[in-house]
Amino acid sequence: MRDYLYPLLFFCTFLIFQCNSSPKNQTQTESKIYNFRQQGWKSNKIIQLINDISYSATEVPLQYYLLKNTQAEDLTTIDSLYELNKDERIIEIEFQHIDKKDLLLDSYTNKTYEDAVKYMAFQITNDFKVVTSSGDTINCSGSHFERNFKVAPFKRALLYFDNINPDDHIQLLYQDHLFGNGMIKFNFKDTPLKL
Repeated sequence: MRDYLYPLLFFCTFLIFQCNSSPKNQTQTESKIYNFRQQGWKSNKIIQLINDISYSATEVPLQYYLLKNTQAEDLTTIDSLYELNKDERIIEIEFQHIDKKDLLLDSYTNKTYEDAVKYMAFQITNDFKVVTSSGDTINCSGSHFERNFKVAPFKRALLYFDNINPDDHIQLLYQDHLFGNGMIKFNFKDTPLKL
């Protein structure tokens, strides 16, 4: 009887600790609504929590982006611009610590604050690729780091990709060199929906 007691006690202890431990990697999907000039779009926001950092990626509707960033008042001009650029994709990526700490501090990046800002502004483009549903791998053609000067608890960048069939679904691949959390994948199963 004693021979079975210790393995049984070890197994029960192991099982209790496994049930109580929270997973380090969690993924969830939310809807995000984009509104501008009485126009609306719904897009999926994919959130992954890895080592106390929330990584979120949202495909920005191209029509919304064009409407917001041009001075065009009529929708015919926006439709024409969309037809010229319909093979492009824009993805908004956000990083946020779960305790709302500044992620560009050297304790998270192993870089000075200034070097981490420079990395976000100039080099992070190289960390992103998109794989399309037709099997093509597309490198990020550019990015824009939206500085908020410590007003908001997150860091945000816009990523630009081109030569993607508008009917293709995409998977965003992020090789996390900034925070050291390896390869992170975001599967976009739906394209933004016009409301």
